[in-house]
Amino acid sequence: MVQRFALLITPVAADDTRSDYSDTFRAIDVTAPALSVGELSTQRGDGVFESIGVIDGHPNEVEAHVQRLAHSAALCDLPAPNLPQWREAIAAAATHAPAGEAVIKLILSRGVEHGPAPTAWATVSPAADNSLVREKGVRVVTLDRGYDLEAGERAPWLLLGAKTLSYAVNMAALREARRRGADDAIFVTRDGFVLEAPTASLVIRTNGRFLTPSPSGGILHGTTQLSAYEFLTARGHEADYATLRLEDLQSADAAWLLSSIRLAAPITAVDDVEVPTDAALTRELNAFLLSPR
Repeated sequence: MVQRFALLITPVAADDTRSDYSDTFRAIDVTAPALSVGELSTQRGDGVFESIGVIDGHPNEVEAHVQRLAHSAALCDLPAPNLPQWREAIAAAATHAPAGEAVIKLILSRGVEHGPAPTAWATVSPAADNSLVREKGVRVVTLDRGYDLEAGERAPWLLLGAKTLSYAVNMAALREARRRGADDAIFVTRDGFVLEAPTASLVIRTNGRFLTPSPSGGILHGTTQLSAYEFLTARGHEADYATLRLEDLQSADAAWLLSSIRLAAPITAVDDVEVPTDAALTRELNAFLLSPR
């Protein structure tokens, strides 16, 4: 049986300074009904979330995740989360993580329509086995995201830099990629700039430099990308942000998709054109990402 655990969280105000938040958590039966039919997270996808990788009970990149949760909440006009409360909830959930790789999911919803708001919970469960994709890599296709690079600044209500529960487009992109015989997709703007994958950040290596699209382009700032940059710069590599065109991806020396659970997956082909890979560096990078941090 898959080991799962869920914790219902009663959000407190961001300026609540109590030293112990344990009385705001309640373990719930993962097999029993838990949400109201008026819950806006399920009715409209109106909320934000985070997925945290857990290695043998240790949740990684906790601070980056809670800070991004707060950033997403602000973009969505949700009440500011109390970060000490969320850190304590993560630690409580992690004690129920199975051995090996697991995932903690944090959900902050606008709540129940005409009722209690906001609502929040955390879950922990085993992660999928991603060992093969880390070694063999992924073939990707590029998909038109339907807007230009400046859309995020021009239309902030599109919530392009928020990690929202509204993932229908992301899942549709993955299905389209598989229809085209690929494993994943990379979104491209109407004016030819690469953005990110539906559930991952993009990093390329070109002329010895590691580059990722700037978060200012209306994309999610990847927590695993930040850890990868920590690894790379500690080893003397140049790692930076840039505005990348599609041809930069196509001509890269190597490229990876980075995410909290899959970690570093080397890209082996873009739109059926083979891309060089660096197996040794990928193994070193994933060994770092699998370590406690």
